[in-house]
Amino acid sequence: MNIKISTFKSMLHKGEAFTASNQEFISDIEGKLNAKLELAELDDYDCDLKLIFIESGGSEGLFLKNYDKLKEPYYILTSGNNNSLAASLEILTYLNNNSKKGEIIHGDVSYIVNRIKELVEFETFKHKLASTRLGVVGKPSDWLISSIPSYDLLKQKLGVELVDINIKDVEEEFNRINFLEINRKLKEFDYNELYKAKKIYQAFANVVKKNKLDGFTVRCFDLLTSLKSTGCLGLSLLNDEGIISTCEGDVMAMISMVIAHIVSGGYVFQANPSRIDVNKKQIVFAHCTIPTKMVKDYKFDTHFESLTGVAIKGYLNEEDVTVLRLSSDLQNFFVEEGKILKNLESNNLCRTQIEVKFDNDISNILKHPCGNHHIIFYGRWKSVIEKLLNELL
Repeated sequence: MNIKISTFKSMLHKGEAFTASNQEFISDIEGKLNAKLELAELDDYDCDLKLIFIESGGSEGLFLKNYDKLKEPYYILTSGNNNSLAASLEILTYLNNNSKKGEIIHGDVSYIVNRIKELVEFETFKHKLASTRLGVVGKPSDWLISSIPSYDLLKQKLGVELVDINIKDVEEEFNRINFLEINRKLKEFDYNELYKAKKIYQAFANVVKKNKLDGFTVRCFDLLTSLKSTGCLGLSLLNDEGIISTCEGDVMAMISMVIAHIVSGGYVFQANPSRIDVNKKQIVFAHCTIPTKMVKDYKFDTHFESLTGVAIKGYLNEEDVTVLRLSSDLQNFFVEEGKILKNLESNNLCRTQIEVKFDNDISNILKHPCGNHHIIFYGRWKSVIEKLLNELL
């Protein structure tokens, strides 16, 4: 952990005893944290976490003169000695009155150390999210009437950069590709359909590289008309490569998927809730774009709605999962944990189908949903995600 600290104290407090007491406080934190708190200039933010150490009462005026050198959120560390807590409360009240985010880090050393660790985790997550460049290829599908966010809001709240890309760029890349090697022994499927699907995958990959994207969402149903195929296989394979790829132009599914990937470090699956049993706390999820590296086995099938192209029929491990979805106004999110009970074989659902049993009541999804597509990923991540999103939003 690279943690830096800048200090404020009243001109009345300059004695050696006073300095020694604060040094002991800092040393205790460093000992339990197993990390050094590096003294830094006010405007030095080249670190994982920046702390503002209020050493004494009477620091308020000095802080006010210099706080424009600091960045939001303001993490104010105080021991409580020499009226430092009183000064910290006054400072944070001023910041809050001016719509600035901040927090006083105060208490026993164990609490302070645990809170610092949480904040380092949060700031690292926030930095990764803010350094993400995502593409919106074509407009969101017409039926996604609640999933179109404000680009400015996403930038302000999450730091995410969205880039609009014409879907014709995918079509042009597709038409430039004259040859691809296809392993006929990979899986038994219609060779011509597989060839077109692999061309779409390569076209997606070219657009990602050309626009320097970390991920994208695509208005994929338009490809049924222009390219006579679907993007399911291409999205699956790109997700295998760690490039977040979602369908139907669902921006919020893409954002939710990015968050799930950053937190878990694993593969993620965009799916529709298809059936919900509130009494049993069970939901059936289904979709056609499961990453092949997320399943224990898979086969190729046609895209469900169009019966064309190449979709993925995958079989997931029957283990713990977390399900996530953010609302487009960033006011709400759904996150719950459960376990995959079984893979299904229904003829009237998208190709990859799972039934998930949740730990908690899920009736709120029928009263205050955050949108259609939900993101599924292995492991139990609810508490981590709740902490991060409550800090961020």
